[in-house]
Amino acid sequence: MKLQLPTGTFKAYLFDCDGTIVDSMPLHYLAWSKALAEQQCEFSEDLFYAWGGVSVAEVIQRLNKQQGLNMSVEEVSNRKESFYLENLPRLKAIPEVLEVIEANYGRIPFAVVSGSMRESVTASLTTLGLLDRFDALVCAGEYQKGKPDPEAFLLAATKLGVAPEFCLVFEDADMGIQAATAAGMASVKIVQTRQKASESVR
Repeated sequence: MKLQLPTGTFKAYLFDCDGTIVDSMPLHYLAWSKALAEQQCEFSEDLFYAWGGVSVAEVIQRLNKQQGLNMSVEEVSNRKESFYLENLPRLKAIPEVLEVIEANYGRIPFAVVSGSMRESVTASLTTLGLLDRFDALVCAGEYQKGKPDPEAFLLAATKLGVAPEFCLVFEDADMGIQAATAAGMASVKIVQTRQKASESVR
């Protein structure tokens, strides 16, 4: 399936990573499940997908507040990331986004704007041989306000030296689309049939 891109002159492409470049959402949910089970914390798959685009630290803070817990953000983040890295051999790219990347690489600069930690993003892109395609990465912990705030996208535009109105954003999460709009950027929604995490490991 070919992506329909909006008309306009775009001088940079900004990509979310998880669920946009890489089909990693089921693997991330498995990692969350394992890490949170150690803390006796519930995290339904429906809630996980509803919070798409929320940073790792923010997810833990929300769960703490919601369930009256006092989980360490750093400890749970590290456990979750380690479980995700174990699953990387199962990772696949999202074909229609990969097609855009390969067709436009070298023509205009690319950046990744993610709510995941840099280690996770770098590992995902390295696994698929895509890390060298990107001129800049903007990851969790490198900005103050997460999506739907536009800060991360504006930071990526600054890093690439391209005005926001000339950036095109690729996103799978509604919060990411809202952030792009707030940044004054056009966007493309990556719509996928949601795959249950349990199916991804059969």
